[in-house]
This record gives sequence, C-alpha cells and structure tokens, in this order.
Amino acid sequence: MAGRQRLAAVAVVALLASGLSGCGGGDDGSAAASGSPSPSSAPPSSASPSPAKPTDRSPHGVLLSAQLAMQTARRAKVSYRLGADAGSGPLFWQPKTALQIKRSTLAEAEQLIVVDTVAYQGGDAATAARQGGKHWERFTVPPDPDGRKEVPYAGLVDLLNPVEALAAAGADGVDPVFVGEEKYEDSTVEHYRVTTTAERYAAAQTQLPQARRDGLRAALAPGGSISLTLDLWLNDKDQLVRLQRTGTGDSGRADDSVLYTDLAGALLSAQAPAETDTVDTGVRTVSPLAR
Repeated sequence: MAGRQRLAAVAVVALLASGLSGCGGGDDGSAAASGSPSPSSAPPSSASPSPAKPTDRSPHGVLLSAQLAMQTARRAKVSYRLGADAGSGPLFWQPKTALQIKRSTLAEAEQLIVVDTVAYQGGDAATAARQGGKHWERFTVPPDPDGRKEVPYAGLVDLLNPVEALAAAGADGVDPVFVGEEKYEDSTVEHYRVTTTAERYAAAQTQLPQARRDGLRAALAPGGSISLTLDLWLNDKDQLVRLQRTGTGDSGRADDSVLYTDLAGALLSAQAPAETDTVDTGVRTVSPLAR
C-alpha cells in the first residue's frame, strides 16, 4: 500500500521480546489516565533516528509490525460488541490500563470507568437513587493469587486489547493469510485472517498472569470451541482498525467485533469521577463476561 510507514523487523522482534505489552496494575488508580503529553505518555522525540525499513512483508511479518504499531499507539477509542454486551469509549492499554465505557445495551451499570486498579460504575439516576444521591460506586477487586493488585474488569480489557489480539495472530505456529485490500470508511485497508484456538490465543499472552490467561481462554471458548477465526483489518500505518473474532463451541458461539478509532488521540482520557459524587463500596468480585 503506497505511502506505508514501515518499521524494521528486527526492531519489531526486539520490542516484542522485551515484554512491553503489559496491561498495568500495581499503583493506586485514583489518578486519571489521559492523552495529554506527560513523562509516561509523551510521544517519542522527533530527534530520534528513523528506523530502517523492514524487508519482511509476509503476513506474519505484517502482523508483527502491527503489534508494535499498536504498542506505540497505546490508546484508542473502541466501539465493541461482545456477546450481549456492547459499548464505546476510550481504552488505554499502556503504560497503565484505563477505560471509560458507556454501554449501549442493558448491563450492570450504564457507565464503567477503570483507572489502573480502581473501578467506578454508575453515572446514572438509578445509582444515585440507590446511593443517597451519589452517582458513582467505587470499588477494587481481590488481588491475584500472587498477591498483586488486579485490574477490575480485566476480562473485558483482555477481549478489547488490540495488542493481545495481534499477539495471538502473530504467534509461532499460526499461519496468517492475506485476504486482500478492501475499502473501509474513507480509506483502503488490508484484511488478514488467522485460524487458531482459544487455548493458543490465551497462551500467546505471556505478559498476563495465569489466572487472566485462564479467564481469557474461557471467554473465547463458549462450551469449549474447537477453532477461533480472527479477521483483522490494518490501515496504512499497520494499525489495527477493526477486529472480528468468531468461533463455535459445544454450547455457545463467540462472535465479537471491535472497532479502533482515534488511535493515539491526544484528547482521549479516562477520568475518575469527583470524590464528592462517589461512594466507596470496598472490594467486589467482578463476574466474567457471559456469552
């Protein structure tokens, strides 16, 4: 595709091996995640030398480049449909996890905010009526088996995280196929397809603790799906703009769709609600997504 900005395959492999696709956790999440430049979110200096162009434009090489491109983007606005759940809003996957989702389907709460290891849900009249006029419930979730603070709604984050999808698509032993160029909105994108399994998808997430890999595998394999098909559409910067996951199991079907826009958008933010409009409900167990 003309005008495509490429990154060296060697640089791709080096960065992927360094484990920079972590999903956050550890610090208290009372601070907001924002797209504004800061020591942790400022773009690389323009004085940095330009990387050499890669030579590997095989489907596997392109998906590795896409994984690096999304690691670099670090944030996007997502619009998703995951089974019976649908919503949209900003998602940050690096350097800390944050999201601010407004749901478009009936769910536990109208809005959901996660800032690192703290979550807020509500933002509606029903929550205010239940909590004496305060619109938001603040809570954390139990630590993981190793005692580390866990990210609330980690199961939702893992299904939306584009770096995780690309890690699964580019994993060793997976044979991606270039489907072709297609028109998407006002641009041309490249469509790739991968056939894998829920087990291999989860196993590719080596940056996640085992409990989260187990939860991801269960969410992707309703009733024990035999195969999982990933369709991925990349723009001219090798950034993922659309993801489709389909799979059939013994007692259910995975059929997920995620759109990524405003990649690295400077105005994206996930802001914790005002403390005066928040009630702390303590520690809460967050149920896995149902199909």
